[in-house]
Amino acid sequence: MTIDRFGLLINGHYLVKFYAVIIIIGAFAAGYLATRLAKRRGHNPEIVWDALFWIMLAGIVGARLWHIFTPPQSMVEQGYGIAYYLNFNYDNWVPVSLLTFTIKLPPALATPNGGLGIPGAVIGGALALYIYSRRSKLKFADWVDIAAPCVALGQAIGRWANYVNEELYGQPTTLPWGISIDALHRLTGYTDPALKFHPLFLYESIGTLLTCLALLYLGRRLADWLKAGDLFLMYLIAYPTLRFFLEFLRLDYSPAIGININQTFMAVVAVLAAVWLAYRHSPLQALLGPRLSQLVEPVQAFIHAHSPQPSKPRRYQLKQQSPRQALPKAPGAAETAEVTADEAVAAKGVTEAPETPEGPEAHNP
Repeated sequence: MTIDRFGLLINGHYLVKFYAVIIIIGAFAAGYLATRLAKRRGHNPEIVWDALFWIMLAGIVGARLWHIFTPPQSMVEQGYGIAYYLNFNYDNWVPVSLLTFTIKLPPALATPNGGLGIPGAVIGGALALYIYSRRSKLKFADWVDIAAPCVALGQAIGRWANYVNEELYGQPTTLPWGISIDALHRLTGYTDPALKFHPLFLYESIGTLLTCLALLYLGRRLADWLKAGDLFLMYLIAYPTLRFFLEFLRLDYSPAIGININQTFMAVVAVLAAVWLAYRHSPLQALLGPRLSQLVEPVQAFIHAHSPQPSKPRRYQLKQQSPRQALPKAPGAAETAEVTADEAVAAKGVTEAPETPEGPEAHNP
């Protein structure tokens, strides 16, 4: 048994990888914080642990898909582009070390070999939370507000996993906090052993930790002003803005149609979230809100008109039996004599009220 900077090895196989350990620590720290916030808001904290597994699973799937469809430039140049990941031919399968043995998997499923993207993790986790909220009849907006600072905390811890794997470093720098990268993990063209690089993982870790603290502060300080979902919108402003500027220091960006897809996506998300947050607290919402509702009303009316309607509850009625048959006729009474409903009820001993007339007559005293 040996230990290196990447993990614990037995017979040359990694039994434990520090990357995974750090990610798990980040996830459980986020879960613990979520239980505290949920309890403070009057929710059952056990819901957090019930949902955490599905959120993590969906987050991993989303993160992997994001990496597959937005591979970095260096991997594309080596032939590890989208086509490579989507080739499920057995000849293209790659070996993956699991505990003390090795198996072969399609490249798209070989997550232990690396390749996850934070944007996809957030999207996948949010989608899982939405589905869980709908199935459990919870208010999604409340729970994404709870999740927002927790996600930022998880990212702040999880980014140190990139340090373990010597990933997420930026351009060369002479700053005193520059980090060294082994030649095996350097990009082509940066072979000088004296070079040090910007620790982008550290910048993002500090930035997301500050985001977490800011969201916790604003959630309490502005509790009376905030609407459900506002904290999550603030997260969608803060983190994408941070990531947008860090992409300028990144050496290995993800290209798509000639642009940095991650940087562009972050810019779009930050702007949309800022506009939506401003709209929610501006006079425009009071002005446009009713008009938007008027646009939706015809659609709702159409759906209502073409949907099966629930049957009306049956009212208590007399048995389908003529009062003439139910009551004895007085001697000499005419065959056409009518009896009142009250007399029929009294004769039958029925306690239910007769059917209430419908239509305009029902409202006339």
